[in-house]
Amino acid sequence: MTVWERPEPPTRPVPLDRERIVAAAVALADEGGLEAVSLRKVAARLNAGPMRLYGFISTKDDLFDLMLDEVQAEILPGERAEDWREALGGLARRTREAALRHEWLAELLGGRPALGPNGLALTESTLAALDGVTDVDTALRAVETVSSYFIGAIRREVAALRAERASGLSDREWQRARGPHVTRELATGRFPALARAVHEGSEVDAATSFATGLEWVLDAMAARLDRPPA
Repeated sequence: MTVWERPEPPTRPVPLDRERIVAAAVALADEGGLEAVSLRKVAARLNAGPMRLYGFISTKDDLFDLMLDEVQAEILPGERAEDWREALGGLARRTREAALRHEWLAELLGGRPALGPNGLALTESTLAALDGVTDVDTALRAVETVSSYFIGAIRREVAALRAERASGLSDREWQRARGPHVTRELATGRFPALARAVHEGSEVDAATSFATGLEWVLDAMAARLDRPPA
């Protein structure tokens, strides 16, 4: 029996339900990451005994599944997309926005499909936009390809944010501190392509980088999905 199928126990003596449990877990994760979440800590935040939570959730993985589904409600589209490109692009952008609100989300993206109600609804809305555009297998590969892009990009961005907080240095400050080392290495002449990138490349912020990469992926997808059948 999955966590989605398990009935909730009576609420006495401390009024509890999955909604309150998940809200407390999300709040803990927002404050300190997934490592700050445990059934004991969630119970303490709710002023309940840890054993009470096992009537609702049997493992930490169940709790993470519920947390993921809770945040996926923020990613669901408000209305049906007009075409596949809007659907896949919107999925990517909304997932990034949710991950910037809940950085721990980056660690739960990917892997096995999310089977909660919001996760299933999100998959349904995405695949529905490709219905009639191409065959089922191609639609699945399209979703996987775009998902691989935005999951990777989101994880990189969140890792950079965490590194900035941990070091106390912004990207610009970190680059300035490492500048002498990089300059000496480039001066050896062993890294000509990297030297050109450093000296001639343009710096862009994370949002611009994400949007540009997403458009490139969608353009490549359009070359396959929008071409006339053979």
